[in-house]
Amino acid sequence: MATPLADSWNSRLGVILAVAGSAVGLGNFLRFPGQAAQYGGGAFMLAYFIAFLIIGLPICWAEWFIGRHGGSKGFHSSPGILNAIVRHPAGKYLGILGIVIPTCIYMYYVNIEAWTLGYAVNFFRGVMDFATVEDSTTFWATFAGLGNDGDALSFGFDKALPYLLIVFCINFFFIYRGVSKGIETFCKIAIPLLLIIALVILVRVLTLGVPDPEHPERSLINGLGYMWNPDKVYLVEADPAADSGWQPAKSGKELVGDIMITEAEAQVAADPDNFRIEILSIWTQLANPNLWLAAAGQIFFSLSIGFGIIINYASYLREKDDVVLSGFAATSANEFCEVGLGGLITLPSAVAFLGVAGAVGGTFGLGFQVLPLVFASMGDAGNMFGGLFFLLLFLAAVTSSLSMVQPGIAFLEEALDLNRKQSIGILGIITGFGAGFVLYFSKDVKALDHLDFWVGTFSLFVLATIEIIIFAWIYGVDRGVEEANRGAIIKIPNFFKVVMKYICPTFLLVIFVMWVSANIFGLELFGGDGEPTAYIKDLFYEPVKSAWMAVSVILLTGMFTFFILLGSEKYIKHLKENT
Repeated sequence: MATPLADSWNSRLGVILAVAGSAVGLGNFLRFPGQAAQYGGGAFMLAYFIAFLIIGLPICWAEWFIGRHGGSKGFHSSPGILNAIVRHPAGKYLGILGIVIPTCIYMYYVNIEAWTLGYAVNFFRGVMDFATVEDSTTFWATFAGLGNDGDALSFGFDKALPYLLIVFCINFFFIYRGVSKGIETFCKIAIPLLLIIALVILVRVLTLGVPDPEHPERSLINGLGYMWNPDKVYLVEADPAADSGWQPAKSGKELVGDIMITEAEAQVAADPDNFRIEILSIWTQLANPNLWLAAAGQIFFSLSIGFGIIINYASYLREKDDVVLSGFAATSANEFCEVGLGGLITLPSAVAFLGVAGAVGGTFGLGFQVLPLVFASMGDAGNMFGGLFFLLLFLAAVTSSLSMVQPGIAFLEEALDLNRKQSIGILGIITGFGAGFVLYFSKDVKALDHLDFWVGTFSLFVLATIEIIIFAWIYGVDRGVEEANRGAIIKIPNFFKVVMKYICPTFLLVIFVMWVSANIFGLELFGGDGEPTAYIKDLFYEPVKSAWMAVSVILLTGMFTFFILLGSEKYIKHLKENT
């Protein structure tokens, strides 16, 4: 049997905060509000909640148990853990994804982490005085090197490179100190601190009212309505080229609040032939399969399931440590940060200052173009609140990035019998090369985008599906739930056995097929013509060097892990002793 590693958690609170920290990150405060706004507000939240119950919580509990079970056998990496639970040579190879995913995500995530630190520093320096969104966009393009590859490779307060070096050193300093003295210690400080900062900013946001009396429609209430209303109201124009004679509802101007609706009604009354108001009910919105894809994807991204992180963290638990309550507490902490803080801070404040049209943007657009302009609009206090907000993002990003490095460290220590210094040296070189690659190929964030797509989205579905099938069908759902309940203060409800065995895998497979069809092959899911997406075009139709190199980085990381497994006798020896 393998020899267990000496490192372990000092307390239940420590592991809960560490797992919550791995989940609490940029997705809570940037990605989640953008997804909710893009896919219908209240309708998205309903789909999000259903996805949480059907796939989020069941997979989370499965990962906590799988990790604790593997740890009791002396394994702390996903290849070793899945090898022990599957009891077949294929198990260790299935675990390769649990090393590739967090390692490759770290390569680009640490770059975004550097952006948050750089923005915090520049806000506290008082130089983020933007008058228009073009100003904030120009700063971000210069900072991140979006114009040309290699533009970010220079030093200065307004360049990403120095901040990347700083955050890289911070991450590996705490990783070097180990699970308890490094990760746990940092998370015990960082999680409460970021919660305090978030609450301070939330109080400010909730007292915004109507920042500009000349634009009464730009208010906090309308910002909350924009994000949370179940039904959506649009002012649409006539379109003779459309079959219906009108433009699609979502192409129209979204109306939020009585002032905007009253003005639109007057416009329709004055020119009914060219304008009308349409309402998209929550049920119409829920009929959109892309909404369910987005909700499921956000659950994966938000809870860090399918990353290989939770099973690594849970492997340092003792055999009778409570994984049910710990898993539920960690997911609840993350949901509070995402829904209760991120959902109330980010988008409502953008709408209050810029209006509905000005608040639209993806994760990067919202975070690094729109929000800096919002803080600049706050007057003298804007630099302080902007600095605090990006400091909050930085702390959240570090708690996540630490969790991405630990699985690779554990694997190298376990498979090659290396000490911590040696494993950190090897992984530092690998991730340093990857982070440098993302920093250099910065034009239009192509390299980052492809890494995020193939490992940060596609591979998560694959690994999570593998894990729930192993738990429910190979290990056995009855046996698995019974053993997961060992030492638990609260038990997994029996109806979750049906969810874990039938509903969750089915939902995952359906969502995965739909996601691949839409996001890789560009197929219209319910009729209509489609075409391959940019991810396929960049690889095969109009090849882009950075896209091919991003895929190569992923494959090389996987091959590196595979060849280490081929040469390691530890897993083979364990199988012989336990079969």
